[in-house]
This record gives sequence, structure tokens and C-alpha cells, in this order.
Amino acid sequence: MDYSPNTIIIGQGVTDFKGIFGTTLGLDQLYPNRIVETPIAEDSIAGICIGAALNGLYPINTHIRADFGLLIFNQLINLAAKYRYMFGGLFEVPMLFRMVIGRSWGQGAQHSQSLQSLLAHIPGLTVVMPSSPSTIISSYREAVQQYRGPVVSFEHRLMYELDFDLEPPADIGLHGSRIVRVGKDLTIVATSVMVLEAKRAAAYLERYGISVEIVDLHSISHPNKEMVVNSVLKTGRLLIVDTSWSSYGVAAEVNRIINEANPSFLRAPPVNLGMQPSPCPTAKALEDLYYPDVHDIVRETVELIGLKEIDLPEKQSMTDYYKHFKGPF
Repeated sequence: MDYSPNTIIIGQGVTDFKGIFGTTLGLDQLYPNRIVETPIAEDSIAGICIGAALNGLYPINTHIRADFGLLIFNQLINLAAKYRYMFGGLFEVPMLFRMVIGRSWGQGAQHSQSLQSLLAHIPGLTVVMPSSPSTIISSYREAVQQYRGPVVSFEHRLMYELDFDLEPPADIGLHGSRIVRVGKDLTIVATSVMVLEAKRAAAYLERYGISVEIVDLHSISHPNKEMVVNSVLKTGRLLIVDTSWSSYGVAAEVNRIINEANPSFLRAPPVNLGMQPSPCPTAKALEDLYYPDVHDIVRETVELIGLKEIDLPEKQSMTDYYKHFKGPF
């Protein structure tokens, strides 16, 4: 906001006392004319944002749940993604859509969906899934200050209490992927909070002499394919862990990348981990079984490598480990 005076933040809850999990808290006091609270009218507000972007502003349109973002798909897919192409590059729509994904306190089927694959499918959209505060800073800085097109960022609600000072800056920007851990026995390609779960699993497996390489896919619309292929070429084994359903999704796309490069790289069939193929249950006990976690990653790794004498970590709710929720915000 300081470096880009044409930037506005607009959406439901941006001036709420919780401030989109704290991310917009107090900004209406610092920038009173640039933080815009809106009514429940997602489609109309997205249209206003596109018009603002066409006229020189940089709108950051927030959606406290990605599920509510379904209401703007006409604006996002039919207009924002296609404006530059349809007008021969004469018009640009630089803007950022922030959408919150993931579980929290038992919100059930309509308030916890990870819909990133739907939008990564659309040419003209850049879709990112940051896995850390540093990747958020790097991606958003490039989006606001340099990139001249629409960006959709899926932020996982379990990550909002991560400490910004725990890691060095990530120079990753909007496009590409990064290796967050080097290993030789298995490649884990992960998105969002699953990168953190993969790092926990890798640390656990290291006690048993298993070396895991982790690729943070980051940009699911523009991943670094060469990085993914080279990692699998080195390890010969692939485990893909996403925050959404595996079918027709990010996991399917990563498998396509490997299959088109050279499937003979693999010493074993790849394994995909994602949400169970059903709507999300509301009961916490069922919700804990619904989402993949460190326990599942370790279990699948052990099976992929063919080891038997390993005690699996206890199944623990991610909401207890990362962020404990007591209510809807």
C-alpha cells in the first residue's frame, strides 16, 4: 500500500474487527480511502474491480472463503482472464484476487473447499498457492508492482499465524516453483500448507535414514516443470500432496508433467494424496480423516520406498498443530 498508491483493498470483511484473519486489520485507519468494505454482492464487486483495473487502479479483491469466489466466475473467467487477448493487448487487467481455502472449526461442505484447479485450468489467469509468509511477500510484491494481469492467490487459513521472521526471503515471484528440501529417496510435490506437512514428514523420516526432496509447486498455473522432472529423475519416486481432491486436479497435472517428460523415471507408480472424494464433513473427528496430513505422508512414503520397520506418527488434527479455531473467523 505504501509503495503502490493506486492499490485498493476491497471485499467483505476487510474492515471487520477480525480483518480477514488479521491480514487487513487496522488498514482502514492507515489508508481510510483505500480500504473498501462491500455488501454481499461478490459478482458485482468483481465487476467493479475489473473496471477499476482497466482505469488505472490496482484492486485487491478479498474473499474470506474460496467457496464465495464461485459467485465471481463469470467476471473472472469470461472477462478478467480474456480482456488482453480479446483486445489484442490494448487493455490490461492487473489485479489480485485473494481466496481463503482449507479447514478450520468444522465448517462443512460449503465453507472449506479448495477450488484452485478450476481456475488454474483457465488461460489468462495466474494462480498461486503460497506456502509461507516469504512466498506471499515475494508473490504479492511482483503482482502489485510488476505483473500486468489478473492473479488469483489461494491462502490456507491454517497458515495465518505463521511467524514472518522464521525463514529467509523467498525470491520466487508469481511464476515457478522452489525446492524447499533436498533429498535423494523420494520427491514430494506439495502445495500450500501441505508443503509444511511434507517438511514435518521429511524431518520424521530422516530419523530412519530416509531422504526426502520437497518441491513447493507454488504457481499451479505456471509451475517449474523442469524442476519437477529433474527431481523425479534423481529420486525415482513421486508423492503428490494437495489441499484439494486428487481427480482432475493439481495431482493429475503433476502426473501429466512426468508422463509427458519420461515416465520411465519412476521406479514405482506415483502416489497422490488429497481430500477424500466427498463433500467435507462437519464433525471434527470425520474432518480429521478427510484431510491428508503428516501421518498420511509418512505412511505413503514408507509404502513407496518399501520399508516396514517404521512407527508412524500419531494422527493429530492440523487445527491443533497450526491454529486452533474457536469460531468462524
